[in-house]
Amino acid sequence: MSTVSSSRAPNAPHTPRQGRLIRFFLFTVFALVALSGFSACKSEREPSTARISPGKMPEGGNWNGVYFNPVFGNLHLVQTGNSIAGRWKRTDGSAWGEMNGPVQGNLYKFDWTEHKIGLVGPSSTSKGKGYFLYMRPPGDNVDDELKGEWGLNTDETGNAWDCVKQRHVEPDLKSIGGQAEPGGPSKDWK
Repeated sequence: MSTVSSSRAPNAPHTPRQGRLIRFFLFTVFALVALSGFSACKSEREPSTARISPGKMPEGGNWNGVYFNPVFGNLHLVQTGNSIAGRWKRTDGSAWGEMNGPVQGNLYKFDWTEHKIGLVGPSSTSKGKGYFLYMRPPGDNVDDELKGEWGLNTDETGNAWDCVKQRHVEPDLKSIGGQAEPGGPSKDWK
């Protein structure tokens, strides 16, 4: 009876060469997985923008006015030429904000900054972009509306912001705001 002998027992450790090959293979797989994860982190997405075109203003429509939203409160808008400036104070009193940007027909695109009341430092201010469309609902004796969105940082969309124009209320930009200083609190506080 003949037996075939193997150079290695069934549960014997790998040869040094096999061990190096296995370590090389595992290292290579780990490195590829890790690098693919880092490259995914570095990829920057495009900012979200509204894909809308300006239209005509409704007959008798005027951007100047005060517009109400249950979260953002009264938004005061004042048009000067082809640009609009605006300010608001949230209904819960937690923040106030300002916006400005170009207007064309019934489309207003803006940059905004919101200041959290009582906070200082980098997290006290948020910034972003947005847009409003000036609209008039069908029917008689209706209030004009703003339909729009706002986004954080370079995004222009992502969060709804709709308002109803208040009748017989004149905008007053100076009535809203505080003494926000870019970069943090006043230098002379103790």
